Amino acid sequence: MRHRSRLRLPLAPVFLLLGLFVLAAAGRAAGPEVVVLPTSGVVDNVMAGYLGDGIAQAADEGAAAVVIELNTPGGSLDATQRITSALLEAPIPTIVYVAPAGGRAASAGTFITLAANLAFMAPGTNIGAASPVGGGGEDIEGTLGKKVLNDAIKNITAIAEARGRPVDWAVSTVEEAASYAASEAVAAGAVDGIALSIDDVIAAAHGRVVDVRGREVTLDLAGATAREVAMNPLQGFLHLLSDPNIAFVLFTIGVYGLIFELQNPNFVTGILGALALILAFIGFGSLPLNLAGLLLLALGVVLFVLETQVTSHGLLTIGGIVCFALGASALYTLPGDPTGPIVEVATPLVVVMTTTTAVLMGLIAVAAVRTRRMQAPAGTVGARVPLGTLGLVQAPLDPLGTALLAGEPWSARTADGLPLPRDSAVRLVGFDGLTAVVEPSSVYPAPAPETPAPADMT
Repeated sequence: MRHRSRLRLPLAPVFLLLGLFVLAAAGRAAGPEVVVLPTSGVVDNVMAGYLGDGIAQAADEGAAAVVIELNTPGGSLDATQRITSALLEAPIPTIVYVAPAGGRAASAGTFITLAANLAFMAPGTNIGAASPVGGGGEDIEGTLGKKVLNDAIKNITAIAEARGRPVDWAVSTVEEAASYAASEAVAAGAVDGIALSIDDVIAAAHGRVVDVRGREVTLDLAGATAREVAMNPLQGFLHLLSDPNIAFVLFTIGVYGLIFELQNPNFVTGILGALALILAFIGFGSLPLNLAGLLLLALGVVLFVLETQVTSHGLLTIGGIVCFALGASALYTLPGDPTGPIVEVATPLVVVMTTTTAVLMGLIAVAAVRTRRMQAPAGTVGARVPLGTLGLVQAPLDPLGTALLAGEPWSARTADGLPLPRDSAVRLVGFDGLTAVVEPSSVYPAPAPETPAPADMT
C-alpha cells in the first residue's frame, strides 16, 4: 500500500498540467469573441448608459471587438455626446453596423456611426440628415442659428478627423441636411463597406488596422464568435417609453383613466390613469414634443369631461374628437438640434385610437342624454314624489342646488332660473331628468313629527 501511494503522488501534478493544457487548447480553438450590442429606437440616456456599460464590460471580459447594431431616427444631444465619447475612448475596437435593411442612422445616428473605428451598413439603409432646425421645423435664423450650426459642424468635423473619415462629406450631413444611401456612403469613404449580416461584418473587419487610444491594433477575428448582449429588462422598459407611439398610447390610456374616474370615482382607474400619464411624459422628455399638439389633446380631454356635465347633445364630444385627432397628428415636431429624432405618431395608430375614443365618448354622451331625459324616478330613491310637494332649500339654488322634498334630498333648480337662498320654501312643479324643478312658495312644509322618547322602565 505504501508503494502505491508513492506512485500516485508524482502523477497529480502531471494530470493538473494536462488539464490546464486541454483548457488552453479549448480556448484557442474557440477563437476570439465579438460582443454585439443591438441598439434601436430614439437615442436617449438609457441607450447611452447601455452602450457605455456594454463597451466597458466587453473590454473587461477580453472581447476582441464590439459591434453596435444601430437603427435610429436620432435623439438627445446629451446622450449622443456620451455615446460618441464612449466610442472614441473605447479600450477595444468598436464597429457600428447600420441594420436591418430599411433601417437608418439619421441625425444622432450619423455622429455615432462616424465615431466608431469601423462602420458598415446593410443594403437599403441610409445615413445623414443631421442639420439643426427650429422647434417648428423652420431654419434657425440669426446669431442663434449660426451658433447651433457651427457647433454641430465643428463636432462632426472633429469626429471625422479622429476616425479618418471624409470631413467634407460629414459636414454636408449637417450643413446641407444631406442624406446618403449605403452605397453612396461607401463610395464617399465615409463607411467601410456593405454587409448582409453580423458574420459578414466580422469577416470584413478581420485584418484591418484601427486606432485604439492612440495605438494601432490589427483586428484578428478569424473564427470569431458573436455574442449578443441586450438591454436588461429595466433598461428595455425605460427605453421603450421613448418610442413615439408608445408614449402616445400611454397618454391616451391615462386620459381614459381620468375620465372614468370622474364618471365613477373608484381610485383604481384614477391611479392607473395618473401612472400612465407620468410614464407618457417620461417618454415625451426624449422626444421633440410639439406644444400645440399637446394643447389640442388637452382641449379634447376638457371637452370630453364637459360632455358629462353639460347638455350639448354630443356636440362637445364631436369637438373633442376633432381636437384629439389633430393633436395626435401634430404631437411631435422636427427636432431643434442636429441629433434630434424625426418622429411622428403612426397614421394607423392615430386612426385606431381616435376611433376607439369616439366610440367610448359616444357611449358616454348617449348615456348622459338618456339620463337627462328620464322621467320622474319612481322607486329609484324611495316612493315617487308627487307634484306640489312642499320643501326647503338646503344648498342655495344658483342655479343648481339641493332641496329637501318629502324627507329626501334632491338636486334642484328653479323653474325661472332665478337663485334662491338656503331655507327658502319651495313647491315641486316637475322634473328635468333627475333634477327637481321647483318654484318659491309662501307656505312652509309641515315639520316632521317628533319620535316619542322611549318609556323609562326603571
